[in-house]
Amino acid sequence: MKVLIVSDTHRKNENYFKVLELQKPDLVIHCGDTEGSEYALSEAADCPVQIVLGNNDFFSCLPRELELQIGAFKTWVTHGHNYGVSMGNEMIKREATARGVDIVLYGHTHKPVVDRKSRVIAVNPGSLSYPRQEGRRPSYVIMEVEDSNVCFSIEYL
Repeated sequence: MKVLIVSDTHRKNENYFKVLELQKPDLVIHCGDTEGSEYALSEAADCPVQIVLGNNDFFSCLPRELELQIGAFKTWVTHGHNYGVSMGNEMIKREATARGVDIVLYGHTHKPVVDRKSRVIAVNPGSLSYPRQEGRRPSYVIMEVEDSNVCFSIEYL
């Protein structure tokens, strides 16, 4: 299964549409801050789309968090702003461990990360619209799941 993980598109969706066409995923997970464009993002995909509420998603009915089973992996999706991710991902990894999940997907920082330093894998796809990492290239993550194997790659436009 090929999962496209994105975040922080902030209603600037052109790069998202390009990535959908390029990657043709089986599932899309958006880690929040669509700013009201969740319907456009969902309608554009030829697969299921899961989106959580970000700190800029005012007046939205999106869920604050999701727990999904992706292959053999219990996965928690949250925007991350309620778990101090701007200061690092230690708090969100502790919470993920307490919840018994294998993978936590989050956004908010606009900086891509795949952190495998603990039992929980912490993944942030960065931002397709307003990247903040060095070089400031729009980013997303591809998660490939086969049986009990998972691999992540940070991709750039």
